[in-house]
Amino acid sequence: MAQFLLETVWLVPCYALIGGLLAVPWSPGIIRRTGPRPAGYVNLIMTFFALLHSTLAFQAAWSQPPYEVSIPWLSVAGLNLSIDLEISSVSVGAMVVIAGLNLLAQIFAIGYMEMDWGWARFYSLLGLFEAGLCALALCNNLFFSYVILEILTLGTYLLVGLWFSQPLVVTGARDAFLTKRVGDLFLLMGVLAIWPLAGTWNYTELANWAATANVNPTLMALVGLALIAGPMGKCAQFPLHLWLDEAMEGPVPSTILRNSVVVASGAWVLIKLQPVLSLSPFASSAMVTIGAVTALGGSIIAIAQIDIKRCLSYSVSTYMGLVFIAVGTQQDEAALLLVLTHALSSALLVMSTGGIIWNSITQNVTQLGGLWSRRPMSGLAYIIGTLGLIGFPPLGSFWALLKLASGLWEIKPWLVGVVIAVNVLTAFSLTREFCLIFGGKPKPMSERSPEVHWPMALPMMILLGFVLHLPLVLQSLSLLPSWASLNKDVALLLMWSSIFGCSISCVVYLSNIIPKPIRLPWQPLQDLIAYDFYTPKLYRMSIVLSVDLLSKLADIVDRFVVDGIVNLVGLASIGGGETLKYITSGQTQFYAFTVLLGVGILGMFVTWPFWGNQFLELMF
Repeated sequence: MAQFLLETVWLVPCYALIGGLLAVPWSPGIIRRTGPRPAGYVNLIMTFFALLHSTLAFQAAWSQPPYEVSIPWLSVAGLNLSIDLEISSVSVGAMVVIAGLNLLAQIFAIGYMEMDWGWARFYSLLGLFEAGLCALALCNNLFFSYVILEILTLGTYLLVGLWFSQPLVVTGARDAFLTKRVGDLFLLMGVLAIWPLAGTWNYTELANWAATANVNPTLMALVGLALIAGPMGKCAQFPLHLWLDEAMEGPVPSTILRNSVVVASGAWVLIKLQPVLSLSPFASSAMVTIGAVTALGGSIIAIAQIDIKRCLSYSVSTYMGLVFIAVGTQQDEAALLLVLTHALSSALLVMSTGGIIWNSITQNVTQLGGLWSRRPMSGLAYIIGTLGLIGFPPLGSFWALLKLASGLWEIKPWLVGVVIAVNVLTAFSLTREFCLIFGGKPKPMSERSPEVHWPMALPMMILLGFVLHLPLVLQSLSLLPSWASLNKDVALLLMWSSIFGCSISCVVYLSNIIPKPIRLPWQPLQDLIAYDFYTPKLYRMSIVLSVDLLSKLADIVDRFVVDGIVNLVGLASIGGGETLKYITSGQTQFYAFTVLLGVGILGMFVTWPFWGNQFLELMF
């Protein structure tokens, strides 16, 4: 039975897609009698089937080597396109995580969107996301991976813009879509450029080609940078990171998926392309630089944010930056472990804070406080999510960060300092948010903020249990190192950095030693951090201004050149018609003379090459 489920595991994306399509008839105007709730229940059932199928198939895939399935799709003019799938323990395990988190997000949405009439559209789009992410996990072809990423970009735009009657939601959806399109455009260039070099888009064949390829370094650097640009946008890396912050205007249940597995879609493609990208040392260095800048910058910016969602969105960019560092230094296993541990812990943090957003008047963390006594379950979930996201043993991210830092210890020791600094800043930022929300005394905005009801608490507690037991799962799969082989120095650095970051944050925000609100000694530095290093202003002064000027130039050309030529032809036609109108006499012989004169002039013009030169010689 397990073997049959493994052979048919390609059906897993179809479950979610069917659920999304079945939810469409409950959109407003099609089925009204039952209300929109059946749309959510249909998707829940199909997602449960997807989770069950992929979980049973994972047990069979773990003990077997990976194998490929190729489905012919198009053959024309020497171009043979096929849908290539790779069935392995990694790809099937990724589908288990995707389907599991989507199931929990859908259950969470039952409580969060209880009175919302957009259920059908919301659950349909969640089904589209699940189908796309599961298909991406199985896909073994760069071209079709690009197609799936484009579908996910469209899904992001539609899901963020679910409440399209709100101006900020429309702006956030638009900005998220356009920012991703910048990276996708360069990714398409890279996808098309790699074909003449390698002659294939299959990831396995690309890896084999890269092992013996001899390519011009400059050309490979340009292709590598183009291939990196797409994952940069998906993973919200600097300077394409602002879309994730704007996308927070969408419903919180969609944020659970977006902050955990949707952002990891770019990281997945990046890991698949690692053998190709390693051909260019410049591209690898660019990845490391982008990851380090984003990780450090995002963790610093998160400290200065006062909106609950913004604090978490920059933490997501931070950890995706660490994934870029891992791929740039050829540590694929560390990158995959970072993606897994981050997905679970980040989803738990979003669930914890999402309940606060749901029944609180404000999202400003400085106006909340004292919620620990009123919301112990949410507070406990936030603590476990924070500990699972930093280097705190024995939870998951400790092992992921340890694996990454241990690998960097031998080749690039300075990057170990980056990892430790990011861990300290992240621990400080997340603890700060916990202290401001759950610590201290209740404030007017949080005096009446009860615990969430069971549809939101149940998935939160289930995910809390998974985060706690993730090390045991990894140990049972032999994915954790033995204590004897651990790099003790790195392990101690990670543990003490986590303790240091959390302790300093507690001293600052739970005690009265430092007056509130916190002010840095130098105001320009505080403004620099609070305003995201002025990145939005830089966007307006560069990209937005350039697009605006090009649009105005195109408008001038369209008005005065294109329209001018068309209008000139039109005026000439009208003038000729008016002229003919006034020279008509009604005499047949006059019309015949005019026709003969025109034919004669035309004949002279056509035959001029034959007699014109002789006529000029006689005249002159």
